[in-house]
Amino acid sequence: MSGTSLDGIDAVLADLNSSPPSLLYTFYLPYDRDLRSRLLDLHHSSHNELHRAAMMGNELAHRYAEAVVGLLNESGIKRQDVAAIGCHGQTVRHCPQREWGYTIQLCNSALLVELTGITVVSDFRSRDVAAGGQGAPRRRWP
Repeated sequence: MSGTSLDGIDAVLADLNSSPPSLLYTFYLPYDRDLRSRLLDLHHSSHNELHRAAMMGNELAHRYAEAVVGLLNESGIKRQDVAAIGCHGQTVRHCPQREWGYTIQLCNSALLVELTGITVVSDFRSRDVAAGGQGAPRRRWP
């Protein structure tokens, strides 16, 4: 996960088969100043922003893959033992309150699959906005 603070990527390894789910390992990969600046630039309309956003999605996929590898190395877990990576991407535009609400999360999920060899589940925020939410699904289980 990388949040609106733009400070870095928090990766966690969780066991979702246990009840309740359990946190097994964590890993943090900080953003450098240049990456943070380029992400902030994409919060506003500007020249060639679609190309720059697509390239940033690719760069973020590489960074997320680096975090996954770091997490797996520190935990000793093999990638074959991981069911999926959940990655919402990096928020650069978020307007859920409008009639035609939207949220834009950057990450090339297909590239992340290729880099890690692990299934990726992504774009959670868009699904929640489409369902009338604010882009941050609330816990709905007992």
